[in-house]
Amino acid sequence: MLKQLTKELNRQEVAVWKKVIRIISHELNNSVAPIASMVNSGKHLTQHLDNPKLQLIFDTIENRTTHLSQFISHYAQFAKLPLPQKTLIDWAKMTQQLAQQYPFNLLSPLPTMPIELDAVQLEQVFINLLKNAHESGAKADTVSLMFEEVTHPVNGLLVKVEDQGSGMSTEVLSQALLPFYSTKQSGTGIGLPLCREIIEAHGGRISMQNRVEGGLSVKVWLPSQ
Repeated sequence: MLKQLTKELNRQEVAVWKKVIRIISHELNNSVAPIASMVNSGKHLTQHLDNPKLQLIFDTIENRTTHLSQFISHYAQFAKLPLPQKTLIDWAKMTQQLAQQYPFNLLSPLPTMPIELDAVQLEQVFINLLKNAHESGAKADTVSLMFEEVTHPVNGLLVKVEDQGSGMSTEVLSQALLPFYSTKQSGTGIGLPLCREIIEAHGGRISMQNRVEGGLSVKVWLPSQ
């Protein structure tokens, strides 16, 4: 019962965050869009002046509005996550595509059980986890990915992403899956919460723990049905 209540409270907290994000994103977009439009108009109207200082001002405003739009979109992605569109997963294709972006050692055979998941959303999860592993301070050739087909408590697939980096403190481990929490200077605090949202939308679970031999182990469990 305690586990169920804790999970429900976490879900309610995330729902509140999502509502706040949607409201803020809407209001910011209402301001950013006309600013971007006016900057483009200003650049067009003053291009004959050939004034480097004026050009620099317009470029700076344009760059900052673009950055702000991207910043907003990251949060909007978390707040408006669509329901999974499940199809049979081609693990060979997915792992090859992942390895092109963030190399890893595959320490197990690929899954053989047929399992239907949202390939686009699942790939986003593994991109985030592998990216974090590469940014953990671990050597690139020590990042690993492994699969394990499990039958208890129900049939499913366990996926592990591990590194040999610096690991996480107890405080960071307890808050890493919460929206807006980040230890990175330029982090948005959305990557891991987005992973959790996607995994839980599939009926699965995600957990993290420090490895005895050093580094972090992230476990993702996904039900086969």
